[in-house]
Amino acid sequence: MRFYADANFPQSNIKRSFLHSMLPTDVSLQRADIDEIESVEDPLTCVRKFVHAATNKCVMYVLEIGDCLGSTVFSPIKADVTGNITKIKNVYETNPTKFKTLQLILEGEKEQYGTEWPNVGATLALMWLKRGLKFIQVMLQSIADGERDESNPNFIRVNATKAYELTLKKYHSWFVQRLFTVAVYAAPSKSDFMKALSKGREVKEEECVEKIRQFLVNFTVTIDAIYEMYTKMNAELDYKV
Repeated sequence: MRFYADANFPQSNIKRSFLHSMLPTDVSLQRADIDEIESVEDPLTCVRKFVHAATNKCVMYVLEIGDCLGSTVFSPIKADVTGNITKIKNVYETNPTKFKTLQLILEGEKEQYGTEWPNVGATLALMWLKRGLKFIQVMLQSIADGERDESNPNFIRVNATKAYELTLKKYHSWFVQRLFTVAVYAAPSKSDFMKALSKGREVKEEECVEKIRQFLVNFTVTIDAIYEMYTKMNAELDYKV
């Protein structure tokens, strides 16, 4: 799947850590991991983390969470997320001084590509990246809110389906929508999902859900900020794939 530096929009420096450690390591939702992305004073700091540290840390938490969903459900989204991170990184590497923020990348590409923009380059990559991350955010929020199928309370199918319908479905053709409908039936049970998030440890569901809530605090703010940027820059596209 594929930031403006004024008083109303968060700045985000892309530091050297953005270029390294692009593969996940041990990123279960443990206390130490959550500390990496928890709030400091305000959402501006969270967005900075997303770009220079969270691009290789917070996003990789998300990819690890996706692995817990099983390859059938998440593999296409994971491939899109990692691919679009690479595209953004590659644009940054062409001129690190010029492209200090995501906003500057989008503005630079708007000037460079003219009428082709925003359907091009890192602008397009970030557009799809935020959608893939939004899917995970909505699904986790649904789980944290206790939403479930009362007839099958141990399934997370209802959570994944809600997330898909709210975030990705409108950008997919009928054929892709049908593929997701079939794939979601291969999603793990909630208990297996929670166990996978806890790296196989026996953890109470309430404890795991609380860690999910902690993870979501700044992650949600970050994704919302990127969506707001695309709206303000009129960079959002609604074509189907």
